[in-house]
Amino acid sequence: MDNRQLSNNTLTLIALCNEYCHTAEQARELGRDGFIDAILRLLPRIYIAVGDVRQSPDGSDMYMQEALDEDYYDSVRCGIESVMGEDDTYLDVFEEDMKYSDTPISASVAEGCADLFQVFYNYLETVREAPTELVEEATETLREDFAQYWARTLCNVLRAVNAVRYR
Repeated sequence: MDNRQLSNNTLTLIALCNEYCHTAEQARELGRDGFIDAILRLLPRIYIAVGDVRQSPDGSDMYMQEALDEDYYDSVRCGIESVMGEDDTYLDVFEEDMKYSDTPISASVAEGCADLFQVFYNYLETVREAPTELVEEATETLREDFAQYWARTLCNVLRAVNAVRYR
């Protein structure tokens, strides 16, 4: 029997990921301004919460299963795309290929948001009803994946949505 409790940082991160997923799923109902306001509140908090997760010296070798199917991913992406309208596309100046290109490389807020949704959805499905040890390991895997690839997506989406909100 596992008597350990989850850390406050892990609980906070689970709650924020859950709120993000709910927000992404409800983008159409929230409307453009409501969605943008929610995303601008959530993304910095998620960034900070992931950074606050304790990192073990051994790292995590856990692989999170893909729980999100392609149709649901597309429905979330399309919902965000319709809400963002003409403001969905932005220039991605941090794209690796940008330094070799004469033309600007564009990115999509909806696709970035849906990519984050996929990460958080898979994480939430992994930790749902899991024992404490597995939840902590999945949270550490999420942190490692953050450092390796999805932190940039989060920052790019935040920058793009911020530009829409405060122009």
